Amino acid sequence: MDLYSIAAEKQLKKKAPLADRMRPKNLDELVGQKHIIGKGKLLYRAILADQMNSIILHGPPGTGKTTLAQIIAKTTEKSFRELNAVTSGVKDIRAVVTEAKDSLAISGRNTILFIDEIHRFNKSQQDALLPYVENGTLILIGATTENPYFEVNKALISRSMIFQMKTLEEEDLEDLLKRVLQDKSRGYGNLDIEISEDAKNHFINMSNGDARRLLNAIELGVLTTPPSDNGKIYIDLSTAEECLQKRSLNYEKNGDEHYDTISAFIKSMRGSDPNATLYWLAKMIYSGEAPDYIARRIVICASEDVGNADPNALIVAMNAFEAVRVIGMPEGRIILAQAAIYIACAPKSNASYIGINEAINDIENEKTGEIPFYLRDFKSQKMIKKDGGLNSDFPIYKYPHDYEYGYVKQNYMPNNYKKKEYYNPKNIGYERKIKERLEFFKKL
Repeated sequence: MDLYSIAAEKQLKKKAPLADRMRPKNLDELVGQKHIIGKGKLLYRAILADQMNSIILHGPPGTGKTTLAQIIAKTTEKSFRELNAVTSGVKDIRAVVTEAKDSLAISGRNTILFIDEIHRFNKSQQDALLPYVENGTLILIGATTENPYFEVNKALISRSMIFQMKTLEEEDLEDLLKRVLQDKSRGYGNLDIEISEDAKNHFINMSNGDARRLLNAIELGVLTTPPSDNGKIYIDLSTAEECLQKRSLNYEKNGDEHYDTISAFIKSMRGSDPNATLYWLAKMIYSGEAPDYIARRIVICASEDVGNADPNALIVAMNAFEAVRVIGMPEGRIILAQAAIYIACAPKSNASYIGINEAINDIENEKTGEIPFYLRDFKSQKMIKKDGGLNSDFPIYKYPHDYEYGYVKQNYMPNNYKKKEYYNPKNIGYERKIKERLEFFKKL
C-alpha cells in the first residue's frame, strides 16, 4: 500500500458514518445477542480460543451479523477473506480458494471466508463452496436476513452451526446511545450534546431493534442541529421525529418476513380473531405491501375457509378487491379492513376446499369413469343410439324441474363413483341449511 492509499484510508476512517465508527472492536463491546455470545457460551468460547467451525448467522438487519464477523476477523490467527454475495460470483470464490490453499501450504493457516447476504448466492454458487468447506480449506461464516433452512444449500447447512441473531432490546439500544454520547474517539464525547428524554425514547422506539438505524438517526440529528450560543447541541422530540419519521420493519417483498406475515394474517382470519387480523393487516400496509396482493388473499380465505357457511363472504371479498383497485391507498386500507374483519367474524367451513381436493385426487389417481349416457350432449346421445341400434334401450334424462321440489333421484356420477361423497357440508352458518336440504333429498 502506497502513502496515498494510507492517507486516503485514514481520511475514510475519520469521515466514516457514525454507524461504521461505532462498530464494536471486541466481544465485550457488542450489544445484545447474549444468548449466543454471552460469556461462557459456546460461540464466545470458540471465538476466544480461535477454534471456529463453519457457522451461519441469521437475523434482522442491524443486529450485528457483519460486526460479529469482523470481531472474529480481529480475534483469529487464521487468514480472513470477505465476499458479498450481491457483487461476487463463482470466479471470486475460486480466487479465495486458491489463496486459502496457498496459505495452508505455506503457513499452515486455515482461511475464514465471510459471505454477507449468502442467501443471494444461487445454487451453483453455493455448490462451489461445498467441497472446500467439507475438506476444511475454508471455514465459512455466512450472514443472512432470511431463514437459512429455506435459502441455503442443505449440504452447507449440515456442515455449519446455525446461530440466530435476535432483534436488539430497548435496553441494548439505550446502552448504545449512551456509548455514542460518551465515546470521545469514535462517538460524540467531545461535543456538548443533550437529548431530551422524549427524543431518546423516540429514537429507541422507532429504531425497532435496529442498531444501524438508531446510529444513523442520531448522526443526522447531531449534524443538522446548530449549536446554541453556549455551544450546546440540543435535540428535542421534534428534531428526533424529523430524523426518524417511520418505524423500521424487517419486511422485504420476497423475504421470509413477507411470507410469515401473510401467513399470520390468513391464519388469524381463519381463526376468527379480528384483532390479530387487523394487526397483521396494519403491518403489511405500513410496510408498503401491494393492496392487490392483500385483497387476493382475503378472496382466497373467503372461499377456502368460509365457503358456503356464509356465501356473502366471497361477495364482500370480491367487492373489496375491486373497490381497492378503484379507490387506491391510503383510503383502500379501510376497505381491506372491512373485508378482512368480515371474513374473520364469519362462520367457517372448508367443505368446498376439501371436496374439490378429494375429487381432483381421484381424477389424478383413479380410473376415470364414463359419463352416463343421459348426461351427455344431445348430439353425442344421437350418435350412440345410431351406433347401438334404433331399438336399443337407453336410460332417459329426468328434468328436475318437472318434479316436486325441483329434485328427482338420478345418478350423475360415473357408475364406479356412485357412492362417492366429496361435499360434506358442516352444521355451521348457512351451510346448515344446505346440509338439511341434502338430507331431505336423500329421504325422498
